[in-house]
Amino acid sequence: MPAYNCPNCHHLLHFETRVCPSCSHALGFDYFTNDFYHLDGASGEWRNRTGQTGAFGPCANARYGVCNWLVLRDDPQPLCKSCRHNRTIPDLAVAGVLERWIKLEDAKRRAIFGLMRLGLPFETWAERPGGLGFDLLYDPSAEQGGSPEHLTGHDNGIITINLLEADDAARERIRTQMGEPYRTLVGHFRHEIGHYFWDRLVDNSADLVPFRNLFGDERADYGQALQNHYNNPPPPGWEEHYVSTYATAHPWEDFAETFAHHSHIVDTLSVIGDFGVRMSPPPIAPSGSSDTAIDFDPYTADTATLTAHWIHYAFALNSINRSMGQPDLYPFKLSPGVVLKLDFINRLIAFAARRWAPGDNESSDLKALVATLGQGVELGSG
Repeated sequence: MPAYNCPNCHHLLHFETRVCPSCSHALGFDYFTNDFYHLDGASGEWRNRTGQTGAFGPCANARYGVCNWLVLRDDPQPLCKSCRHNRTIPDLAVAGVLERWIKLEDAKRRAIFGLMRLGLPFETWAERPGGLGFDLLYDPSAEQGGSPEHLTGHDNGIITINLLEADDAARERIRTQMGEPYRTLVGHFRHEIGHYFWDRLVDNSADLVPFRNLFGDERADYGQALQNHYNNPPPPGWEEHYVSTYATAHPWEDFAETFAHHSHIVDTLSVIGDFGVRMSPPPIAPSGSSDTAIDFDPYTADTATLTAHWIHYAFALNSINRSMGQPDLYPFKLSPGVVLKLDFINRLIAFAARRWAPGDNESSDLKALVATLGQGVELGSG
């Protein structure tokens, strides 16, 4: 996400900001231009930083305080590009539900916007069979410490998210119980949307055989695979081929985990670039690189460029977190096997966005990078 500024007073803004903390103007985000507008109280118009007005109205969910995206006035759909994917929203009459829904929507918009910038196709569950939809469900049994009735997951385009995940204490408890180094709302959305895009881009496509050659045969019994994963330790040496232990459970989970990491890397590098951060040359770099300035578009970059820069910055970000007594921001290892899977997903997305022609040949930069990585680079303690 860029370094956003209030279009009225130029105060720095976060992607989720709804009211400027400096001038108190109402704000709306236009996802087409990737910029904020403020509501001019005198004219009732939405204006950008140059004073231009836009024919906008707020997303219908703005009335609940859960969305800051704008919708064109002539759009027959009153919900924004993110909220219109909701098939079910939680019961707002229950105390505490609204606050958690706000957290879910903030995370969902961030995940969806990054994928929109990649150029991926999005249709809602109402626009096409198997289109992307969300059931955001409150689970009173889980609230009281019982077994959850609603499990976070994906089924034929519909992603279910349990509101319990928006409770920081509960999510941290689950993360510890599951032995996970990382568990966030944004991560949930990116992972589950990864399942959606496997169905959309890989299943029954020419990429299915290359997928099986790299990730494994998805026809293996999924339920049995999950049971084996939860009942047994991960296979020895899993770090050489998988980005997480959960990725070892089944090829579908491997793809979704790797897809989510692709979004983590691309979106974070984009923020770093937008703030103009520069670092000294890395020990691993694509040919012609003199430093690690993000002077390229991460949403269209090749895998070698993404990986070389990410290794350097992720280690630095982990060091910054440790200086504040916080866990590593990116507690994972990038091995040659993981990088090749990231490359599969990067090419898959680029082809879906009609940026690259299909092809199986790796670039010379990627081959050199994979060879240099050796046994992989440990970026953080998992």
